[in-house]
Amino acid sequence: MTPLTTLPHEYPYAFHIALDGNGLNGLEGRAGVCVFRYDPATGRYAYKIEYYDGIAGGHAVSVSPDRSLGFLGNTGQHLLFYDTTALAETDRLSTLRIEPTDSSIKGTTHIAWLGNQEIVGAIGEHLWRFDIDQLGRPERLGPHGLKLPHAMKTTASGRYLVYGGMDHPGRGEAREVGIFDLRTGTARRVDLPATCWHVAVHPREDRFYALSFRVLPQEGHDWHEWAMAYLKEYVFEIDAEHGQVLRHWTAPRETPAHINSDVCVSDRELIYCNGGSGTIVMIDLDDFSTHRIIDERPGLPEQLLAGRQAMHQVTDAFTRGSPAASSRHFLAALRVSRGTLLDSVYACQLSADQSLLFTANRGLNTVTVYDYPANTVRQRVRMPQLQQYVDGLPWRHDPRLGFHHSTLISPA
Repeated sequence: MTPLTTLPHEYPYAFHIALDGNGLNGLEGRAGVCVFRYDPATGRYAYKIEYYDGIAGGHAVSVSPDRSLGFLGNTGQHLLFYDTTALAETDRLSTLRIEPTDSSIKGTTHIAWLGNQEIVGAIGEHLWRFDIDQLGRPERLGPHGLKLPHAMKTTASGRYLVYGGMDHPGRGEAREVGIFDLRTGTARRVDLPATCWHVAVHPREDRFYALSFRVLPQEGHDWHEWAMAYLKEYVFEIDAEHGQVLRHWTAPRETPAHINSDVCVSDRELIYCNGGSGTIVMIDLDDFSTHRIIDERPGLPEQLLAGRQAMHQVTDAFTRGSPAASSRHFLAALRVSRGTLLDSVYACQLSADQSLLFTANRGLNTVTVYDYPANTVRQRVRMPQLQQYVDGLPWRHDPRLGFHHSTLISPA
């Protein structure tokens, strides 16, 4: 199947994926969007890919409730909006004109839509509400209360904005999540035993889930060039009204559940993908104890075919830490990745009718559609190489598009 040439309405599903290029550190690379359109009845698919000039650190995408406008979150201190059909940029704004930031990775990586024309996102030390038609005149809602806010969602009632937090290059380890009451304009910080970048919300109640993202600073102090930690992982279920942990799940370090990215919730399970370990983990919501795993760890033939990706990955790792001084980090990374030299699944979304699970594997440059809850592969597509979209990039260079966070438009 070739790049998108037919009309988008001929495909019931549109899988929007943020792109950050082929570097190991997704906070510093390119910024683009891939839309993968799919018809499960026929198996037909099409895709469109766009990288945007003058913007970096593409990280997460979200789409307006009316499905007409997309937002590309990034670490480059920009707001960027695009048309969901053509992927053409519609508007951008430097957030530095709104409020300064104390770190180059402290950007508006995620936002929450409050309607077709309104969004809320973190800039500097505050949360801001924007009208799409008046981006230059935002309303400051109040302090967010975290070191470095990251993923954010509104709870089922719409009253609470909940958000994870990253470890800060200057302020250190986070171990906290935030809750902002949109009715009263007040923030609450919930202290936790582990840093949680990413969150998901319960579909009917004002509860949310925070997933630990455990890393260690290079040379004991550098939280910008962090390394994957081979430690146990957590998932916390938190009551948004009271800021209380209701239940939590803990996985021993041998469980391949490291460096999570997208999180979604079905009627029966919390589902999240792991770019470090190469898995999709599904935790039973009834007992919050048992779990099952889809394993996307590549076999030896796939790893050999991905030699350019592996070489670039190793080279990038050497730029972030010395093998001699940081040998523990390199060994931990090999344990986390289970011996592979590739990163893995960063995008993972469940269809509205809970029949299909879409994933995007960064290291293998593939999009996979699973039947859910059977978790059998319905279709796997090898995506085009980055060289087709970036002029002057030699063939021997890493061909990954750079899949990161995603969102899925399902049939109404």
